[in-house]
Amino acid sequence: MLRKGGSNWVEGDSFFDREVELEILMDRMRDGNHTLVTAQRRMGKTSLVRELLRRLVEGGEFETVFVDLEAALDPADAIAETAVRARPVSGAWRRIEAGFANILKEVGGRVEELSVSDLKVKLRAGIDAGNWPQRGDAVFAALAGSARPVVLAIDELPILVNRLLKDDSGRITPEGRKEADAFLSWLRRNGQAHRGGITMILSGSVGLEPLLEQAGLSAHANIFSAYDLKPWDEDIAVSCLSELAGTHEVDLPHGICREMCRKLRCCIPHHVQMYFDKLHDRLRHAGRQAATEEDAERVYLHEMLSVRGQTDLQHYEDRLRTILGTAGCPVAMEILTATAVDGCLDGGAIDRYRAYFTAAAGNAGPGGPTVDNVLHILLHDGYLEPQDSGYRFTSGLLEDWWRNRWGGSFRPVIDDGWRSGGAGR
Repeated sequence: MLRKGGSNWVEGDSFFDREVELEILMDRMRDGNHTLVTAQRRMGKTSLVRELLRRLVEGGEFETVFVDLEAALDPADAIAETAVRARPVSGAWRRIEAGFANILKEVGGRVEELSVSDLKVKLRAGIDAGNWPQRGDAVFAALAGSARPVVLAIDELPILVNRLLKDDSGRITPEGRKEADAFLSWLRRNGQAHRGGITMILSGSVGLEPLLEQAGLSAHANIFSAYDLKPWDEDIAVSCLSELAGTHEVDLPHGICREMCRKLRCCIPHHVQMYFDKLHDRLRHAGRQAATEEDAERVYLHEMLSVRGQTDLQHYEDRLRTILGTAGCPVAMEILTATAVDGCLDGGAIDRYRAYFTAAAGNAGPGGPTVDNVLHILLHDGYLEPQDSGYRFTSGLLEDWWRNRWGGSFRPVIDDGWRSGGAGR
């Protein structure tokens, strides 16, 4: 029975569909192919990888390690996080522990009693800017020496790479590029050296490839084979809504399920489940089990597009600030808002934005993202998609929400003839 998903990753009985994707990824892991999972936000990348690891462990073929680098500030943090998450891999952990013996000697036989956070602090104390490559090599070697091959899942690597590359304004600095280059070179070298013993699978809430392209470091990604996780098609999304309705004893006609999916336009799994969740709440407040077209419409307009309680949609904006900083985020916000207001942004408007922001960037100094860099990120991370000779929002939900949030008083920074029809605002 399918239960409603929350904002976090799901697995087991709460994991819906994606069987073909899991089979493909399991084959890749068995073949030792390092993989980069790409998709827009809330497509279920983390849930897919977590479920993959669960099934690999259940099958007894692999050891698995899941590492989340969202909070990592530098390579040393990444090494410490990887080491501590390898703790359940018994043989590997003994070798890691031996390598950090001088750091852990003060706790003696109490290592097993330490919490994950306390152990990470201890390990991190023994890693610095001078020795992190050697410490990291030892952790990889310890994992590769396990009796069974290891699948190492690294989540949010792009967030760390972005931190290394850029200053607070979002501009790539020479020092940042050097540090990111060193870290990615190290990761690439270990991926090649231990192929077969360790297979890596990367994922993240933002794309790695646009960051590397902007920095001129794309070669570091060539050991990873990209796997693009697509949204559900309408039939799968409808079947999810129907199964949720059955689980929660909601009378949700097939036609209403279809209409809900068409409003979303892009059936991102989390958004499908969020729509049902809000519809279910409305019915419970009303003391009813049968949903109507009016219920679905009102939930979409007054709940899905609300400015309150939408931290998930707000996160789309937050991630742009994280990746683009003060140098690039205004460019993205301008392009997205113009697209939401008009429904499609044509090539002529893009050309005028190039001219406007190129002049502005020249006054602000080098290192910031160009309009083309920003557009690449917006396309790669699923905000926009090509439409005729221009671009539109991939998600109808995100487009409507963005227009409600930012479109009311919007006036483009380019001239009033920005629309294809020449009508000013």
